[in-house]
Amino acid sequence: MRVYVPLTLPGLAEAHKAGELGPGPLAAYAVTPGLREWYVSDDIEELEYAALGRAAAASLRLLAGDPDAARRRVVVAVDVPDEDAVADPDRGPAASAVGEVRLPAAVPLKKAAAVHVDADEADADVTAAAGALGAADHGDDDAQFTVDGAEDHVLLWFGVQEIPNLIA
Repeated sequence: MRVYVPLTLPGLAEAHKAGELGPGPLAAYAVTPGLREWYVSDDIEELEYAALGRAAAASLRLLAGDPDAARRRVVVAVDVPDEDAVADPDRGPAASAVGEVRLPAAVPLKKAAAVHVDADEADADVTAAAGALGAADHGDDDAQFTVDGAEDHVLLWFGVQEIPNLIA
């Protein structure tokens, strides 16, 4: 199963140094039955893109909690056995948990298929979105509009061999 692990650039640097994403348990996003129902599509590419988008939103939350991190959303696509990606029963049917899975243990970085990162031109929108998350969570429509602005940027695809260049 392909899962999408949200990170920041410092988190990616740590994973590169350690040779693994972890420690476990790790939050990730995948095409789950709940995501299929929420997205209402049978197209696997669309569903995987939706899971990637959910992971990008989680990466934005990580950025909001780390003011020193470069303002780039980072998602690592990893292939894991189906049984390793399980829905967290404590999260229940919450809208924020759609597509969320837990990986019980660290995942070797060699299992990564790709890394997705914002382009430089997303910096201002991602910075503003990270700053507006708290207000958006409390129902501020203007703040939610700002957060949604980050979603207008498509994450770029990078091969795993390009990680050293991304974290330099």
